[in-house]
Amino acid sequence: MADKDKRPGWAPPILRGDRLEAGLRTLELEVRRRLDGLLQGNHLGLVPGPGSEPGEARPYQPGDDVRRMDWAVTARTTVPHIRETVADRELETWVAADLSASLDFGTALCEKRDLAVCAVAAIAYLTGGGGNRLGAILANGAETVRVPARGGRAHARGLLRKLAEMPRAAEGTRGDLAALLEQLRRPPRRRGLAVVVSDFLGGMDWERPLRGLSARHELIAIEVLDPRDVDLPEVGTIVLADPETGRQREVHASALLRREFAAAAQAHREQVARALRQAGAAHLVLRTDSDWIADTVRFVVARKRRWSGGAA
Repeated sequence: MADKDKRPGWAPPILRGDRLEAGLRTLELEVRRRLDGLLQGNHLGLVPGPGSEPGEARPYQPGDDVRRMDWAVTARTTVPHIRETVADRELETWVAADLSASLDFGTALCEKRDLAVCAVAAIAYLTGGGGNRLGAILANGAETVRVPARGGRAHARGLLRKLAEMPRAAEGTRGDLAALLEQLRRPPRRRGLAVVVSDFLGGMDWERPLRGLSARHELIAIEVLDPRDVDLPEVGTIVLADPETGRQREVHASALLRREFAAAAQAHREQVARALRQAGAAHLVLRTDSDWIADTVRFVVARKRRWSGGAA
């Protein structure tokens, strides 16, 4: 990992040991400062559309959603009317954070685990205020922690601290993203926003519970990656280790092996992206070697443009 004096300004803070508290304070300040600055003071929410509270009726116009037809007013006036809805300003957001052993890894500016904390910090900021609530289910494969949904900055800080302090699973402990999503899905919660943070490595058995989540909630999937997840360095003989099984294998990183590794990694990334798209999830990719706040801003701006009918 780079020395502190060589770290770029956008690098995530160090969130371990005696630097945890200072790192969390720095993270909060950076998220608030840079999101405010890059968004130029505009409020960019993460969930579009009207709410469910009934508002006033108005005459139907071509392109309106016919499911909002107000038949009582239509029958009384003999003119088609629809019922407007008033946005529900109280959003309940739930985060499913996968902290399995594969996230205890990083070869760039931080570990993927640190990037997961940063991602949740951004979600907390973008969904905070106005009576909104934030809750989380945190799992490392050996232990699961549930944080009830509450509002307020103090609660968000406490949630981030729990996330950063989540113990690392012992080597050989396999994570279970599908089970984590099932815990978020059941019992059914109030409609809102569900955010899944993971590297999505390994099997694809999480597809079905993810589709179940998207049937009830707006869904965002945040994929955290390290450069070594997608390509091997040209370093000769190396030892590859699977942290979730403990298996190791010594290989020679030949040009052929590196090409095959990159092709297999790319195929898996495409499979993940396709599964997320089919589940109706918005897909944000954050990398340990990239400006994660700038990537988050581009993601949110693109979503807002799609909702408003502009070019993404």
